[in-house]
Amino acid sequence: MSCATRPMRARGLAAVVVAVVLALTGCTAPEEPEQENGTAVSSATAAPGGNDGNAGGPPDAVDIPQIIDDVQPSVVTIFLERGGLGSGVIYSEDGLIITNEHVVRGAEEVQVAFADGQRVAGTVVASDVVTDLALVQADRTGLPPAEFQTELPEVGELAVVIGSPLGFENTATAGIISGLHREIPGSATNSASLVDLVQTDAAISPGNSGGALVNSRGQVVGISEAYIPPQAGAVSLGFAIPAGTAVEVVEELLEDGSAEHAFLGLAPRTVTPQIAQQLGVSAEQGVVVLAVENGGPADEAGIRAGDILVSLDGEPLASAEQLLAALRAFNPGETVTAELIREGENSEVDIVLGERPVRNG
Repeated sequence: MSCATRPMRARGLAAVVVAVVLALTGCTAPEEPEQENGTAVSSATAAPGGNDGNAGGPPDAVDIPQIIDDVQPSVVTIFLERGGLGSGVIYSEDGLIITNEHVVRGAEEVQVAFADGQRVAGTVVASDVVTDLALVQADRTGLPPAEFQTELPEVGELAVVIGSPLGFENTATAGIISGLHREIPGSATNSASLVDLVQTDAAISPGNSGGALVNSRGQVVGISEAYIPPQAGAVSLGFAIPAGTAVEVVEELLEDGSAEHAFLGLAPRTVTPQIAQQLGVSAEQGVVVLAVENGGPADEAGIRAGDILVSLDGEPLASAEQLLAALRAFNPGETVTAELIREGENSEVDIVLGERPVRNG
């Protein structure tokens, strides 16, 4: 978690970050669903293995071409003036598009290309760095909004990725949901967004960012976010923001242009044997506090640089990324109990969570 908005105490202790690529091309940097803002939102739990909901019977054959035909009109390509591109998903019929914040970072105006070949101007109307989500208003109406499943999919369920990898518009890849609640190791050093993700082996490539991860019923279960490249030793490791997170953040952005996030006001780093030795502690896992924001929630609770957080509200913490993911479950103003180790002694402190400051860029 970044605390760059205010002075911090104590610095140091480096970590190795796993190579992760945000999937952006050409840039440097069975109930009827509810209708929300013209967007179909379903809370029905996904049926495992591509089952279309026929409980107790064998799963029906999955018609992947039909899924793609149904969903492609709801997925767009976003072009930036500086030459980059990404993907997006139609959120409402009046032209509201959801994409990644990193796709449109630094841009106010973009071009939006639709599956029918039409291309129109778009305006970036809101963004949220913490979850890496943004909204683009396209100059077009009468669009087919995607249906979002706000419940998490199940591991092993069919997964189809639709987007524009490397600029190849309307591209689809298929696989399964490989895992849930994933955090990218080492990502907390630079980003708060690469936590609590859906993992898939459906290929995600540069340009897929902001596109759709779809289930066997054509429902969006995630917004494509990142992948670990082959040169890091990975094979088919892609990640998406859960649709439930996306819908929640979008609704907040539509309300007042910002999304609220719980804030501790400290810089975390995963404990390693080297760090534990340096601090003279025997902790095998936890989160070391590198720095504390003056006057922030952690500072007010008496947390100091060098403390090791081992649990938050009873949930063990094995990494800095787990801490960031755990904070997603809380709101500003709530009180959480943190167990920590200081100079070899265990203790507990209550922390009144603050609201994460809004950062530009």
